[in-house]
Amino acid sequence: MATKLGIGVIGCGNISKAYFSLAPLFRGIKMRACADINMDVAKARAKEFKLRAETVDELLKDDEIDIIVNLTIPAVHYEVSKQVLDAGKHVYSEKPFVLSIKEGLDLKSRAEKKGLRIGSAPDTFFGGAHQLVRELIDTGKLGRITSGTCHVMGHGMEHWHPNPDFFFQPGAGPVLDIGPYYVTNLIQLIGPVKQVAAFAATPAKERTISSKPRAGEKIPVNTPTTIHALLEFENGAVVTLNTSWDVWSHGHAPMELYGEAGTVFVPDPNFFGGEVRFTDATKPVKKLPKWSHPFGVPNEMHSQGMMANYRTAGLADMAIAIAEGRPHRCSMELALHAVDVMTGILRSGESGKFVAMQTTCERPAALGIKEAKALLAKKK
Repeated sequence: MATKLGIGVIGCGNISKAYFSLAPLFRGIKMRACADINMDVAKARAKEFKLRAETVDELLKDDEIDIIVNLTIPAVHYEVSKQVLDAGKHVYSEKPFVLSIKEGLDLKSRAEKKGLRIGSAPDTFFGGAHQLVRELIDTGKLGRITSGTCHVMGHGMEHWHPNPDFFFQPGAGPVLDIGPYYVTNLIQLIGPVKQVAAFAATPAKERTISSKPRAGEKIPVNTPTTIHALLEFENGAVVTLNTSWDVWSHGHAPMELYGEAGTVFVPDPNFFGGEVRFTDATKPVKKLPKWSHPFGVPNEMHSQGMMANYRTAGLADMAIAIAEGRPHRCSMELALHAVDVMTGILRSGESGKFVAMQTTCERPAALGIKEAKALLAKKK
């Protein structure tokens, strides 16, 4: 594949830096331009990464742009992606790519009419740790997955994010903001979900920002911040998912999956790497040796030390899939089913009733060592 697809970005906030800085790791894509509702922000990002700063309208009309990455806030993901598709360009969105099934199906219809692709984050399930768990499942070492637990709990984004307001509004909250990493990973490991049930609560009606530059400012909370959910999968597995931004500390593992033949301890799906532990029936739990998967190799320094970060891998896989005429892994169907699960959880939390899924999907193809290496650009 000699030709690279031109990439433009709408939305130059915090997450855009990861896309711009990590894109050169991958083949098949070339970052060319960026846009933002605030042109000063777009110009600053463009200067930082040697790109063109354009208005949204200019980016939509730019002939050098094949795929537009939608990094706007969740509340406008649908409207922006609709503009992109109507302009005749493929779209890859940050999660969640829409906030309702109706919006997702409308985008699907628009894309199909024009022969365009829709892709969506998260792509952290491409990580070496999560693909190692996928291999354990696919090779039968765990037997059929029968149940599991997931816990993603902390005390909110107001302690570190400069503008945390949208995290506490409809379209965000812990289920729609952090939940996509967990739900998407569960789907790629176990398969589609049949129905969900949940309890939801909003213990604090406002939050006080402690991060700069707005420390001390109070912001309203208009979406549940503690949700305990139960997911029944089509294969019969039952998994507990607890999400909360009202917890200061806890001792739960991020994810555990229980199979007929053993148990696997899965690291945080918000990240690409981490330690995978496994027990075969009655044998002691053991840490599995490091797998030579390229997306498990630490490549960035974080507060916790060196960590693996390969965000943009999903975008590269989509670009290469377009050229090769194959399905891409971070597909619209996968993203829409995850949205179905998450919005179903929120509806169940409001109604107190079980909610059946309106969609289903196939598990995305596994991304083994060979397939992951094929996404990487050749080192000069």
